[in-house]
Amino acid sequence: MTGPLDARVRRLEDREEIRQLIARYGYVVDGRDIEGIPRLFTPAGRFRSRDGVIDATGRPAVVEAFHGRYAALTFSLHWPHDVIVEPDPADPDRATGIVGSHAEVCRNGTPMIAALRYDDVYRRHEGRWLFEDRLLSFVYYVPVDQYRQALGATDRMRAY
Repeated sequence: MTGPLDARVRRLEDREEIRQLIARYGYVVDGRDIEGIPRLFTPAGRFRSRDGVIDATGRPAVVEAFHGRYAALTFSLHWPHDVIVEPDPADPDRATGIVGSHAEVCRNGTPMIAALRYDDVYRRHEGRWLFEDRLLSFVYYVPVDQYRQALGATDRMRAY
């Protein structure tokens, strides 16, 4: 890190606030806190999945997407792991990130385990860091009893 001390401290504070946003996402989603979901995304925020199953833009659409997820998921626990946050050198109110994560869920009555990756764009909006774009990818998403066999297979996405 180079530059004046106050700018360096600001970048560190921004990264920490973004890490808090990432952690809060898991608690809000797992707690079925529908009112909390819009507070995670910018007004025009987008939540989508690489497989195209989810693609919602704007807070109301993102909330609706989570209603759809909750219809299938009766239980979930999300754990973020490694987080890489890169401030945008051209825009102090924008950053990008990659988040490795795991989840345990009960989907349509079946206990499942998933390894996830989020490719994020963060935006400072009204003084707070929020998701501007959150792209969800699955490394695997399998019933718990198929976990061992699925890791060596090419069909590791078995949720749908």
